[in-house]
Amino acid sequence: MDAGIGEDFAALLEESLQQNDSLERTVVKGKVVSVDSDYALIDVGLKSEGRVALKEFAPPGQPAEIAVGDQVEVFVERYEDVNGEVVLSREKARREEAWEKLEEASTRPSVSPAPSSAGSRAVSPSIFPAPWRSFRAARSISARCATSRRSWAPRSPS
Repeated sequence: MDAGIGEDFAALLEESLQQNDSLERTVVKGKVVSVDSDYALIDVGLKSEGRVALKEFAPPGQPAEIAVGDQVEVFVERYEDVNGEVVLSREKARREEAWEKLEEASTRPSVSPAPSSAGSRAVSPSIFPAPWRSFRAARSISARCATSRRSWAPRSPS
């Protein structure tokens, strides 16, 4: 075997491996290859496809609207699991997208405040993605519960 060919192959292999390393723990676009009753098989251009649960493509209690050939964004967690498949997550891709929108909104030079019903100034909820709005509502409820006069400590036996 010619030494030049072996060196070229080694260089190409190394280049290929470096390109794939950059995909792990990132959001990439993939193509839906097949859909069965519980999972969608998605090709993201790696050596094998990954499976994503259909429930990650739809709101709770609703069927997923996904078909073969659709382009979707997924988060590449790992290259291989025990079955040799790429580990993908649609939910984590949505979280990354929401986080990027939140960072973008926080770096804007000015955000116009909107008056709330309580008379305090609050940031307009339209700049926050839906998961963040629900987190803010939960935080607000927990803050009210923490300031409540009612004690949640267990009663001592009488």
